[in-house]
Amino acid sequence: MIRKAFRAPRTAGASALAVLALAAALIAAPAASAAEREPATPFAPPGAGAVCAFYFGDEPTFYGDRGDRASEVQCLLANRHYLPWSEVDGTFGPTTLAAVQRFQADHPPLIPSGLVGSRTWSALWNA
Repeated sequence: MIRKAFRAPRTAGASALAVLALAAALIAAPAASAAEREPATPFAPPGAGAVCAFYFGDEPTFYGDRGDRASEVQCLLANRHYLPWSEVDGTFGPTTLAAVQRFQADHPPLIPSGLVGSRTWSALWNA
């Protein structure tokens, strides 16, 4: 003899109870503490170190470039507080150029040209 599994039909009352139980669970859940929320500052926390993984090399990178090299320059600059994280978009534009020049001026013997060559790459990774 084959038995069919009996399944009680869902009623509007059962669905309403399920929604109420879910709502109660969400209301009872503790709010995220200040430490768990995203920081208000557009920069990574102090001492976070580099969290970039777009490019590892020393090819010249300069104004107008797009892609992984530009993203890597921007990420490294953002980690070092020369560029806001909101500017990490993979395009080496005027804001990135100014940030590179400030970084280079702060790290002699680099010349603040805005060109990210092998010496600037090395300084970005090791600053």
